[in-house]
Amino acid sequence: MPASSSLALRPPAILDVEASGFGRGSYPIEVGFVESAGSVFCSLIQPEPDWQHWDLAAERVHGISRDILRQHGKPPAWVAAQINQRLAGQTVYCDAWAHDYPWLARLFDSVDMVPAFHLQDLRCLLSDAEAACWHVVREQVRDELQLVRHRASSDARVLQTAWLRLKTRAGS
Repeated sequence: MPASSSLALRPPAILDVEASGFGRGSYPIEVGFVESAGSVFCSLIQPEPDWQHWDLAAERVHGISRDILRQHGKPPAWVAAQINQRLAGQTVYCDAWAHDYPWLARLFDSVDMVPAFHLQDLRCLLSDAEAACWHVVREQVRDELQLVRHRASSDARVLQTAWLRLKTRAGS
């Protein structure tokens, strides 16, 4: 791919959600995304009173405790409004749609809001060949960026960078 073509490659907006655990009763505790132009948003979310599920195994992965959420989390209405304001009208991609979609739905439903963006699985942007090496490239990027925290905006940056690397390789 000529240098001018790779410079013109514009990555998709990528979103990631950290949650209280998996399965029934789990809820979003952090939302982060990287916009196409590179701007980053990340926010912890104060749990609603009826959001009680907590999985200590999930806490060990993301490192976010209930106390951190109580101290630093933002109200769900504020988080949903910020996401909508920044992503309105866009298609935004995630790598775990089956989890991220229900968690975002729970966030927006809790504050009687509707997402102003469309969430899509990142897999639909990858060819079969790219999908076959996705996990390896993603982990290479994570290692190169030296990210030790498993947090939403960091994970979104890894996903976007891995997507760019795969698309740049495909065009070369």
